[in-house]
Amino acid sequence: MNYFEAIVLAIVEGLTEFLPVSSTGHMIIASSFMGIASDPFVKLFTIAIQLGAILSVLVLYFKRFFKSINFYLKLIVAFIPAAVFGLLLSKKIDELLESPMAVGISLLVGGVILLFVDKWFNKPTINEEENVTYLTALKIGFFQCIAMIPGVSRSGATIVGGMSQKLSRKVAAEFSFFLAVPTMFAATGKKLYDFYKEGHTISHDQTNLLIIGNVIAFVVALLAIKSFIGYLNKHGFRVFGWYRIVAGLAIIILLLAGHNLQII
Repeated sequence: MNYFEAIVLAIVEGLTEFLPVSSTGHMIIASSFMGIASDPFVKLFTIAIQLGAILSVLVLYFKRFFKSINFYLKLIVAFIPAAVFGLLLSKKIDELLESPMAVGISLLVGGVILLFVDKWFNKPTINEEENVTYLTALKIGFFQCIAMIPGVSRSGATIVGGMSQKLSRKVAAEFSFFLAVPTMFAATGKKLYDFYKEGHTISHDQTNLLIIGNVIAFVVALLAIKSFIGYLNKHGFRVFGWYRIVAGLAIIILLLAGHNLQII
């Protein structure tokens, strides 16, 4: 991986991590287009730059993270299902992560669902995060588990999960952002542990790539989150649904045409 490729992947990560469009699907398209060969460091890079995206949430919602202990307890409760199922189904998840077709189908199906989400859940009763109960947080956490299927989109699953529990679009989206913090920290920590456990090391150039990738992912995610919330309040999910359908069909058609797309 060179610096240009690292910058492109970081931009893709920042743009797609918090939107309901699947960062995994876009990483496949971007990496395959640039011909990036999959290796242990590339796989680490795509996970580690999520830390930059996480930082954007902490900066944008700084005051919320110092509001009350209940805020953290709700995030812990919502995180538990993903932690449990992630450990129990880790081998199956790894198998799915090797299937670009699974990503294409997930993008397509998820896109169709997003076309109707605004009609299905159009009577929210929870307009403040403080009104989210522990039980509601747990239910949203189970929705996050669906995102273990590559291409589903972690943010998409948790936002739809929140809306199904009567959260407004804005509150559901923000809770999804907050829940990303422990989830991504855990995913990055596990990836780093596995990387070093397998005997790999990070060179000086690779360290620079990680730094650059995280900085760019942070800046782009910062802009993406602010724009997404504003757009979501006014227009809803329909455009994201159509976008996912097009992206999913593109991946499926490329695979059926014999192109060798790969998950990095």
